[in-house]
Amino acid sequence: MGLLDSVLGAINQASQGQGGGAGPGGAPSGDLLGAVAGLLGQGAGSGGLGGLAGLVAKFQQGGLGDVVQSWVSTGQNLPVSPEQIRQVLGSDTVARLAQQLGLSHGDVAGQLSQALPHLVDQMTPNGQLPEAGQGGQGALGEITGLLGGLLNRG
Repeated sequence: MGLLDSVLGAINQASQGQGGGAGPGGAPSGDLLGAVAGLLGQGAGSGGLGGLAGLVAKFQQGGLGDVVQSWVSTGQNLPVSPEQIRQVLGSDTVARLAQQLGLSHGDVAGQLSQALPHLVDQMTPNGQLPEAGQGGQGALGEITGLLGGLLNRG
């Protein structure tokens, strides 16, 4: 369960890193991370991101391939702005998350800009995306389900 431990560690770091708040300067809330886990677990056709590979593809299509590749690789993570998050994920996705969580669009985009680099980095510890045939999509779905359950309990 090394991948699950890494993802849980990333969530723990994010939730402890900058105090307990869920404001623009605070750490991402567990509810937000649970919602993102749900989006990752859903296929792109059902309003989700289509897994980790789908998220990476969205960033590449949005002109931020170098940024997302820095999160996947073993080097330093490049930052992403809240505005870039809105552009890449789309205003509909950000609005859906904001409504689901009772946060403003700006808060959701700001928190995602902090959380996504760490989560992707921790989910790709070897510097590459997991292959679908080797537990990539299936394991990701299982992890996101576990994360959703863990985060919604707290």
